[in-house]
Amino acid sequence: MHAPSYILDTWHKFDHYPMETLTKMWYFYQNTEKKQRDVALMEDHYKQYGITGNCFDLAIWLIDVFQKDGITAYPIGHDLHSEEAHAAVMALDEKGNRYLCDLGDQWIKPILMETQHADYTNESLSGFFPAANVQVFSTENQIEITYQRPNGKVSRQSYDPQPVNMEEFLLAAEFSQHTIDPKPLFECRIPYKAETAHWEFNDWEAYLSTSEGLFKEPSFKSIEEWATRINKVSGYDQQFLLTTLKGYQKLQG
Repeated sequence: MHAPSYILDTWHKFDHYPMETLTKMWYFYQNTEKKQRDVALMEDHYKQYGITGNCFDLAIWLIDVFQKDGITAYPIGHDLHSEEAHAAVMALDEKGNRYLCDLGDQWIKPILMETQHADYTNESLSGFFPAANVQVFSTENQIEITYQRPNGKVSRQSYDPQPVNMEEFLLAAEFSQHTIDPKPLFECRIPYKAETAHWEFNDWEAYLSTSEGLFKEPSFKSIEEWATRINKVSGYDQQFLLTTLKGYQKLQG
């Protein structure tokens, strides 16, 4: 179920790229008509502030780097042009086998989508997703991922595996960048003991998901403390965090 090394080499360039909506909110209030940033601008912002973006930003960016590395990749998604939209990437190996690459949900590594491949299994697998085992059920028209948490909770997500035309995908991305949720969201992968855990800041609460369970972190009362905490786990620019979190505070009244 593992991707070949040349796909992983590109993927691992994004190991420390969080998925978050803070950048979307920050850029929404910049004096620009177009809100979906191109890769060159995302790279500039990353160098300047250490920031990445939401699932559309990450998918566009990952596809660009895959293509520069000589790997065929295309966007996929579900519920495009809606507030529930999610974007991901499919990368192809040299034989045309598809691998799901989902930075938006902060997967640890890509996973095989071909049910006819000799390496395919629908057994529960560890090491692909933080703090959960996953199972892959793939048909021509749908991919279903089952996530099994340490507490026994089971959740599912479906993807349409068909390529989305890039022009259409960019329109969906632009729609997403104009949709501002007043609740801040920040997710990243961080080392924890011998595993990769998932850290999440969501609506002024923070959680750490590990194979040992879900742990709620103590809450902070001040914007400055939250900015320091997010900076510690991600390296995001402190002033950027202060400015953006204060913007969310104003949105929530």
